[in-house]
Amino acid sequence: MLNILNIGFILVFLGACGILVNKRNILISVIAIELMFYGLNFYLISLSIFLDDILGEILSLMVLTLAAAESALALALIMSYFRIYSNILINEN
Repeated sequence: MLNILNIGFILVFLGACGILVNKRNILISVIAIELMFYGLNFYLISLSIFLDDILGEILSLMVLTLAAAESALALALIMSYFRIYSNILINEN
């Protein structure tokens, strides 16, 4: 069971590293945040199965809803940023 829980932790860690390493591309940052959400979902579902409890799966569905709303909002912001600046790279000036 610990190996399964470690997979969720590794996904969250990789998402955090993706945000910290990437400083210029907005799209990569959004993908890293989504990876963190999916790692959290994996962790919640595996813990819910291990404890034989439904609440972790319900919370996971709520986190998935939040992740879908976040990705839709981020895509709209990226498109408007692209229309204004003609690229999706963040200026560091």
